[in-house]
Amino acid sequence: MNACFVYVLGSSEGRTYVGWTVDLEARLARHNTGKGARATRGRTWVILYAEKYRIRGEAMSREWHLKRDRRFRKALSADCIQP
Repeated sequence: MNACFVYVLGSSEGRTYVGWTVDLEARLARHNTGKGARATRGRTWVILYAEKYRIRGEAMSREWHLKRDRRFRKALSADCIQP
């Protein structure tokens, strides 16, 4: 079984996106070419944070929790905003 990654993306506008994948670099490329999730289209994204899991269910559970942790995502996005 492939390792799974939970990731947080950030944009220069301060937006964040949380997802999971088995190929982190390929997934980021899809987001940045407009072929990723609808919420990520039209922006340039960078990886702010990533965690690695051996079991897909654990990655999906962590994604669920991170999507609800606005404080954590806001702290990460503050590092991404360019003056």
